[in-house]
Amino acid sequence: MRILKRILLFLIMIIIIAGIIFVGIGYNKYIQALHEDPLATKIEEIRNNENYVTLDQLPKDYLNAVVAVEDRRFYEHGAIDLISIGRAIFTNIKNLELSEGGSTLTQQLSKNLYFTFKADPIRKVAELFMAFTIEDNYSKDEILELYVNTCYFGSGYYGIKEACLGYFNKEPKDMTLDESSLIAGIPNAPSVYGLNYRPDLARKRQKHVLKSMVTNNYISQEEADKVINSIQETETAN
Repeated sequence: MRILKRILLFLIMIIIIAGIIFVGIGYNKYIQALHEDPLATKIEEIRNNENYVTLDQLPKDYLNAVVAVEDRRFYEHGAIDLISIGRAIFTNIKNLELSEGGSTLTQQLSKNLYFTFKADPIRKVAELFMAFTIEDNYSKDEILELYVNTCYFGSGYYGIKEACLGYFNKEPKDMTLDESSLIAGIPNAPSVYGLNYRPDLARKRQKHVLKSMVTNNYISQEEADKVINSIQETETAN
């Protein structure tokens, strides 16, 4: 029994040490990223882009759609959302697959700004440190604004203005609820939901966005049904 306890204690110590080293490597990656390109400089470059749009130039339906589908508690939590992480872990264990993530909009923004989209546990640690730094220096509205201006929407479109002009041939401020809910679903998987790839999958994702908006009281079920019925009528006509 004593030998078993010693083995278990040794294994726990190894796990703790490995965890500390792992976090340390991620922290160094975060520090290196900031050293090479300070956050304030990076943000200024983005805001100076000719295609940058401010929140007041975006439809409320679009902003609500983004929050509803990507981070419904965005205005209630900090850099991370423990409730969302717990829910994602439970769902993934229940479904025996990695079908849901727990990243906040701030974490996604840190990835958009500094890190690659390649699955990398060390990058996730660096991304987390960056998210705390962003939350410490920018307001929630500023973070949301930066997020929609740095998202990739597929087909070579970066930022909501490029995406709107490219997909709808219109300015972001002129998007309808249909267009807002459709385009809000793309950044989750641009290579899958990009409108020039599989518009049928994009529409399927849109229905999930609309459902999330109803659940979070951004629109009524009647408004969602009106959009869905319009989509179905168009598909039937084609």
